[in-house]
Amino acid sequence: MSNANIEATIAVLRDVLGERLSTGPSILDQHSHDEAYTRPVLPDAVAFPETTEEVSQILKTCSQHGCPVIPYGIGSSLEGHIVPIHGGITVDTSRMNKVLQVNESDLDAVVEPGVTRVQLNEELRATGLMFTVDPGADATLGGMAATRASGTNTVRYGTMADNVLALEVVLPDGQIIETGSRARKSSSGYDLTHLFVGSEGTLGIITKLTVKLRGQPEHVAAATCAFPDIESAVNTVILAIQIGLPLARVELLDELQMKGMNIYNPDMGLPETPHLFLEFHGSEAGVAEQVESFAALVGEHGGSDFQWATKTEDRNRLWQARHNAYYAGRSLRPGANGVVTDCCVPISKLSECLMRAKDLAAELGFLAPIVGHVGDGNFHLLILVDPESDDELGRAKDLVEAVNMLALEFGGTVSGEHGIGAGKRKYLVQEHGAAYALMGTLKKAIDPGNIMNPGKLVTLN
Repeated sequence: MSNANIEATIAVLRDVLGERLSTGPSILDQHSHDEAYTRPVLPDAVAFPETTEEVSQILKTCSQHGCPVIPYGIGSSLEGHIVPIHGGITVDTSRMNKVLQVNESDLDAVVEPGVTRVQLNEELRATGLMFTVDPGADATLGGMAATRASGTNTVRYGTMADNVLALEVVLPDGQIIETGSRARKSSSGYDLTHLFVGSEGTLGIITKLTVKLRGQPEHVAAATCAFPDIESAVNTVILAIQIGLPLARVELLDELQMKGMNIYNPDMGLPETPHLFLEFHGSEAGVAEQVESFAALVGEHGGSDFQWATKTEDRNRLWQARHNAYYAGRSLRPGANGVVTDCCVPISKLSECLMRAKDLAAELGFLAPIVGHVGDGNFHLLILVDPESDDELGRAKDLVEAVNMLALEFGGTVSGEHGIGAGKRKYLVQEHGAAYALMGTLKKAIDPGNIMNPGKLVTLN
């Protein structure tokens, strides 16, 4: 794209947005990277629309000039999704942050894309309802839909794909469409809603979402328990799922991660062996029954050191510690950066896959603590690397590739929740085969100019 095209695009958009189109160095730098190890690249300008109509005008203008467009939520993605690798206009949706409707009787809400999950739940507090998808970061719902996010609650409540009913989307040419409805099911045409959920900003910009809500549970209990090895912990969860225990959250942390947890949280003081972090939702009697049943399974598999938390502040402290696992892991090697993997396999293969991943990390000489959403087979290695060592970063990328291939070998996927972005695109042919070419066909049909987040997810020749 020529400088003249960029300058022309910026000139038109400045007339539309005024001071809400920024070329300031600090703003450009903020939008040059996410939380991944991908090399930062500055956009040419950052737009801050406040309405769907403004997003439409931005895309019409960019389409006319062949200017790349990069949708941006809050920058918490982990695979370089929002890095403008070909320059262009970053569209920051943070000012589109209104909760438009809360339909209590129908258990749904209509929100703008810049609403964060914490903001929505704060607005729902008095209604007795909650939004359940929790990726850890206080991400925007637009970004969470674009990356098909999930998190610690997925085992019971599902991913964003399970919790989005309808979307408003602006297409690359500026056309505004609506997909889905507030009805709980439909057999009406192609499922366009779920085409855009997980599309990572490569097909359009989400400007409105209708999401499912759930009732806040009457009673909640959380716990930690220790195990002699990973296999025992995973087998306990598999059996719990097979007998129908409705686990709300179940997280696996290996012995190395637990060591980091104790360093980062000095008051935690848990044994440095593999652990499960758990949560149960329901009536008081129902939760007590779930706890009793799960405790019996733990005993059968050699687990011990149950520590229960029923007070809100204790549960919050426990899950805050889990959400800070990234920083806890980094405390094992002060000054190191973290390269994070994200794979998902059938849960029956999880313990074997984890042990082989740990062996691969050891062979390459890395500290790589593991956390996993064990109830759905999703796990992460945090590979600790010297930020000044190109050799270590190169070997870390080799380890990421080996773990991705391992996941595919076990019948899994190279991403359970972080998405593809620029970082994992090269693995999609191995995972999807001919279906990957169909993704390219869809991309070309919707975005023939390849202006939407180019270089991510799908390659156009």
